[in-house]
Amino acid sequence: MTGIFAEDSALARTLRPVTSAGLETALDRLTDSARAMVRAGGFKAGAGEVAILPSSSGVDALYGIGGGRDPFAFGAAAFALPEGDWKLESVPEGMDPLMASLAWALGGYKFTRYKAARRGPARLAPPPGADRAEAGRLTRAAYLARDLVNTPAGDMGPEALHAAVEAEAKAHGAKFRATVGDKLLKDNYPMIHAVGRAAAEAPRLLEIEWGPEGAPRVAVIGKGVCFDSGGLDIKGADNMRIMKKDMGGAAAALALAKLVMDANLPVRLHLLIPAVENAISGNAFRPGDILPSRKGLTVEIDNTDAEGRLVLADALARAVETPVDLVLDFATLTGAARVALGPEVVPLYSGDDALAAELTAAGAALGDPLWRMPLWDGYDSQLDGAISDLKNAGDGPMAGSVTAALFLRRFAGGARWAHFDIYAWNPKDRPGRPKGGELQGARAAWGVLKARYGAVA
Repeated sequence: MTGIFAEDSALARTLRPVTSAGLETALDRLTDSARAMVRAGGFKAGAGEVAILPSSSGVDALYGIGGGRDPFAFGAAAFALPEGDWKLESVPEGMDPLMASLAWALGGYKFTRYKAARRGPARLAPPPGADRAEAGRLTRAAYLARDLVNTPAGDMGPEALHAAVEAEAKAHGAKFRATVGDKLLKDNYPMIHAVGRAAAEAPRLLEIEWGPEGAPRVAVIGKGVCFDSGGLDIKGADNMRIMKKDMGGAAAALALAKLVMDANLPVRLHLLIPAVENAISGNAFRPGDILPSRKGLTVEIDNTDAEGRLVLADALARAVETPVDLVLDFATLTGAARVALGPEVVPLYSGDDALAAELTAAGAALGDPLWRMPLWDGYDSQLDGAISDLKNAGDGPMAGSVTAALFLRRFAGGARWAHFDIYAWNPKDRPGRPKGGELQGARAAWGVLKARYGAVA
């Protein structure tokens, strides 16, 4: 987030937002020469369009925001405008100043680990009404998640993810614990071990505990499959190409934990990230294998490419062993979720109507769209095993996202629980949402945590 928000608005250049409907009114406010220049440049006030004005104009640039309803219209500003400090002449009516600031900041992201950026982003002096501290927190969380997801698996395997989680724990004075390799078997995490044992880097469960002991306990769980070959049920090349993003749930969970700790939210946070690679070798788990689980249920493996729910199940079982007020899990779990809702809208599952409504409303307010999906009991029996307690996939290709959520529900222990089947990836550039890794679900969850558990620092 370095440099995305200007420190002082006094010397910042002024940007006038213009809607398509208000273009003629905006042009009437300019001098004849400036108006002619803007018209000659073809400025139509479409989202992200810029017209730089002469110094005599009283404003330094016009910025198109299209219909004027979408704060993410400001997501193109950081690289559409010249570098330097800018401020908004005004925030469009009905638009949240915080969201306008956040959209600008999210559009200023570049992943530069392997290739330097050609230029820096234009900086924004957050407008009146925008909570600068909150904008900073949300931006840092998104940048963290994007960086983790964008990093290739060769540099973001279980060991590197371990280091990233431990670094956040140390930065916030939190307790950190890692259960690695065969110690997973000793400590009763057999499915995490089974999924990750074939990889060169040992599987592990990463945990952060933070906050006052007596505060409401919130468990946050993220699927940390750092690369997913599909295992012995190997994926095709096209489906494997971006499987570095299969730890996007872990990135979202860590980003949410960072928000909680940065804001000093009065909760007892328990973060759990099973970090593995689903690889192929002589000791890879197989279709037809029956795995024990932490909960005591036996699971028959129908497909080794349905591995994320296995590692999440052991982590969920651990999370609910201690009384807990709220359990949230994030996972790039199913292709079926993308068939249902595409890459931009996250399927949300919860048996708690009030919680689902709160999450959906918070997602709408914070530009993090969710759509509640059914935990349809009629499909639950598809998970029943013939020679085991259950199997790790439903019958056939239909309702795959629903049956995956139902599988997780069996390990949630009746807790107040929500599951986010995220994509964690933008397949194309959009304002404020560049192509590549993306934080999904965590802003909505953060909005609910703030509302439920009180004021933040």
